[in-house]
Amino acid sequence: MRAGNRVPPWSCRINVLPSREAVVSVVVVSNRVAGAKAGEPISGGLEAALIPMVSRHGATWLGFGGDVSSACRARNSSADIRALGTGAIVVVDPPIQHYINYYEGFANSVLWPVLHSRVDLIHVTADHFGSYREVNAFMARALMRFDKPDSIFWIHDYHFLPLGAEMRRLGIERPIGFFLHTPWPDRRCMAAVPHHREMVQEMLAYDLVGFQTIEFRQNFEDYLRYELGVTVKNDMIASAWGWTKLATFPVGIDVDEFAARATVAIEQPDVLRLRASLQSSKFVLGVDRLDYSKGLASRFRAFSRMLEIEPGLKRVVSFLQVAAPSRANIRAYRELKADLDTLVREINCRHRQSDWTPIRYLNQEFSQSTLAGLYRTAEVGLVTPFSDGMNLVAKEFIAAQNPVDPGILILSTFAGAAKELDAALLVDPHDVDSMALQIARALAMTIEERRERWQQMVTKLKRGSLQNWFSAFLDALSEARRSPSVPANPPRMILR
Repeated sequence: MRAGNRVPPWSCRINVLPSREAVVSVVVVSNRVAGAKAGEPISGGLEAALIPMVSRHGATWLGFGGDVSSACRARNSSADIRALGTGAIVVVDPPIQHYINYYEGFANSVLWPVLHSRVDLIHVTADHFGSYREVNAFMARALMRFDKPDSIFWIHDYHFLPLGAEMRRLGIERPIGFFLHTPWPDRRCMAAVPHHREMVQEMLAYDLVGFQTIEFRQNFEDYLRYELGVTVKNDMIASAWGWTKLATFPVGIDVDEFAARATVAIEQPDVLRLRASLQSSKFVLGVDRLDYSKGLASRFRAFSRMLEIEPGLKRVVSFLQVAAPSRANIRAYRELKADLDTLVREINCRHRQSDWTPIRYLNQEFSQSTLAGLYRTAEVGLVTPFSDGMNLVAKEFIAAQNPVDPGILILSTFAGAAKELDAALLVDPHDVDSMALQIARALAMTIEERRERWQQMVTKLKRGSLQNWFSAFLDALSEARRSPSVPANPPRMILR
């Protein structure tokens, strides 16, 4: 390590019962770690969920840096430790000879499309899986430095499905949990992945495997039953690795903190400038990464169709879509960007007037504060993915609203958030005409109905907070641990 070999002493004090308290060092692992600077853009739900765990609760977050191309030029692996609030970020340099095949190859040209039920977009070569395994083995070796008597490991997302097995092979016996932020698809989709049985068998090296929704967990159970002949009983699985627990943990947000941020953010220069540039009194807002799972083309067509159904809304309402660039080196993403650029130009040419453009489409990142200000000032939030593990944009949009005059959320039934936010206007993103009617309905909705719907949703969000997500996962992991040195009735671990 560049900062020395000693592991930083940040740790979490975790408890649920005052008389039974355990101090543990939570080590969080993901493919990439967030920047430590305040106000930097956040690229997705994983970062939004993990930053508070590190900064407020003292966890150590280990992963690769954002500028991987620069890191890969390093000849020797090393780690850079940076403080983030009360915790630490540990940036590890990945192995140069395997990273591209691991990340752009197996992780995002095989696993990502399959997990989002797009088997048709799989692109794989013989080297992809080998590199995926090599990077997982590399990360397991990096984690050996953090294998302390008080450590617990929380591994995140599809980049590291076999990481727990690699850690066990190196002799790490501490509790290891895994959480999948994406959907887990129908077993027939998963069966299209090369080496799928090997990978899923190795996932059973984790003490706990967590999912966003009951449906995703049931899909995993179906896979185990029909592809591996493994029976799940009382959410537990016995395998050669020991016992593994399956559970559901919907990711939440800090509602009060986000609401406070949004209240201040509406006066930010970026927010005021973007709002003024729309040249309309009302606007519909979409915020996503540029990804084929987000249903952006259907969203644009629905807005265009709404203007045809309700021509009186021309010049009254505009659509602002923020689509942060993503995975530009992968062909499917380059083709998607080109197709969306063409579609937006066609729609704008069809409806444009001299002093008004219907769709403002921005391929750039914005800080979370800027997005919070946009959420609060938008009349409608349009969140319509074809497939999504949770989608925290939907939850952030609700949290950001003015309780006196809230906007309305239009939400895809295929987002995990729809299981909680059922007071939104729920839509099938494949049905363009229905979406168009719901956009018009949202714009015409009475303030009384908007307030009632918002109150139902914000109440649910507060019950399923980010704090509760941390606590529930770590508590379940403490109960599912397999180490023989752990007492039969270990202290339950919940973050304060």
